[in-house]
Amino acid sequence: MVMSKDKTLTKQDLNRISWRYILGSQLNWNYERMMSSGYLYAMMPALKKFYAEDETQFKDMMHTHNQFFNTNAIFGNLIMGIDLAIEEKDGYKAKDTIVALKTALMGSLAGVGDSLFHVIWGTIFGSIAGTLAQKGSIVGCVLWIVANVALLFGRAALLPLGYKQGTKLVTTLKDKLSAFTNAATVLGITVIGALIPSVVKAAVPFVYKHNGVELVFQDTLDAILPALVPVLLVAVTYWMLGRKKLNSTRVIWIVLIASIVLSACGLLGQPIPK
Repeated sequence: MVMSKDKTLTKQDLNRISWRYILGSQLNWNYERMMSSGYLYAMMPALKKFYAEDETQFKDMMHTHNQFFNTNAIFGNLIMGIDLAIEEKDGYKAKDTIVALKTALMGSLAGVGDSLFHVIWGTIFGSIAGTLAQKGSIVGCVLWIVANVALLFGRAALLPLGYKQGTKLVTTLKDKLSAFTNAATVLGITVIGALIPSVVKAAVPFVYKHNGVELVFQDTLDAILPALVPVLLVAVTYWMLGRKKLNSTRVIWIVLIASIVLSACGLLGQPIPK
């Protein structure tokens, strides 16, 4: 195995490591060590530079980086960037620091990353793109592709950012990340709330007639609150998803069966165009 004697990482090295992690972060994912294999795979070019003169240290650091690691896949780039900065500066003596760093950051950044990217990002752009696509607009498809490409290249930039800023980045952005997460959560909820009336199409078609008097239930509900039925349906579905004995599959079956029964009874149907 040929190793480089130059221990300084170049811009090309950082980009290479970043894309190795993006493409291999879930490589050999398992329940024992989670993402450790992908992390080690991405770190290999750097390890060959840092420990070129001592094969024992090289093997030990390989073993160290193959220990349990699990975090949000996107923010893993940031952790690796900080790791690289510390190892490039202190080398093998930073081994314990690196272990502590990964242990401390992977949990906290996992919560922030999962909220931002797995939930909010997909919810906002997916909902808007899906709504446009349902209306036959190609803009929906383009928007979803652009959003994911932007996320991909934005993720690639996190590793060089972590490398340049080092541990200072975590302490500086700790409070800002929390505030940003809260703001993004509010934005996501707002978008979902606005999309409910346009995506969920449901109404009460029942009409009460007596002595020539006709009472349209849906008109009464609209007078109370427009789109009240879709809002209630979403609220009930959300409540069911929070129950321990219910999962998404069971909730889908409940909604499907309830919709058929209520429709057959004339209590639920499509809104009548006005």
